[in-house]
Amino acid sequence: MKHFNRFMKRKQTTTALLVAVLMLSGCASRITAPVRDGGPAPSATAPQAAGVHVVRPGDTLIGIARQYGQTIPNLVTWNGLTDPNQIHVGQSLRVAPPGAGEGSSEVATAIPVAPSAVVVAPVTPVGGEGAAVPIKQAPVGGRQPYSDDAWAKLNAGAVPQPSPPAAPAVGPAQGNGDWLWPAKGKPIAGFNESTNKGVDISGNPGDPVYASAAGKVVYAGSGLRGYGKLVVIKHNQEYNSVYAHNQKLLVKEDDVVAKGQQIAELGNTEADRPKLHFEIRKQGKAVDPMKYLPAR
Repeated sequence: MKHFNRFMKRKQTTTALLVAVLMLSGCASRITAPVRDGGPAPSATAPQAAGVHVVRPGDTLIGIARQYGQTIPNLVTWNGLTDPNQIHVGQSLRVAPPGAGEGSSEVATAIPVAPSAVVVAPVTPVGGEGAAVPIKQAPVGGRQPYSDDAWAKLNAGAVPQPSPPAAPAVGPAQGNGDWLWPAKGKPIAGFNESTNKGVDISGNPGDPVYASAAGKVVYAGSGLRGYGKLVVIKHNQEYNSVYAHNQKLLVKEDDVVAKGQQIAELGNTEADRPKLHFEIRKQGKAVDPMKYLPAR
């Protein structure tokens, strides 16, 4: 009887332990893991997974697409967006195709945006080839008093090459028809080698001044003191003619002029009265114009 009672107690104890184990197993089977983290959204500065972009303040979908070299339709599809304009800070967006990740080579990489290049266009200067050459009113270095050296410097580099084809061969004979009177007035002062290098011809302001012979203008300006507005014409390798004190010049340097063509208007620039001062120079030296002009 004692043995039977002991057996029954052991059996009850074993049964109780078995029931307890079964109850614990049943409870454990009803416990499930959470499927969503209820904590706050990840911050904009948190590390980002490969192929994922966390929206930051100021981000737009088009900006994110450009940053990762993707298209907006791809981002909309990959993230199931119903409104591309509605994204919020902290939202994680897939920026690579599904399946791209740590083990894939298709990981999106941000593309640096280079600043726009500034194109500098050269400014085209006013005037250019073909523009009219202005008449020089004064030399850069200022006017200088007359002297043989000053005259030589004035004509230095002004020898035209080649000589104008229309220039005649001018001879020294008086009244040979190679020269014309440059103005219609009368002579009021004759040639004097020391005091007057040419002949002064009277006239009224604005009267026409003519080229005494055909040639090429080698100077037009007011750079020689005492001559006012001046024109110098080269006729050939020997002869030049000079027209001074004009009020207006009608030709410019390098112009080819015909015999009898108007080249200026008579005036009184740097003169005591309206007049034309006319010179003929042979090989740079002043000669008496009256020996070349036809008789009146």
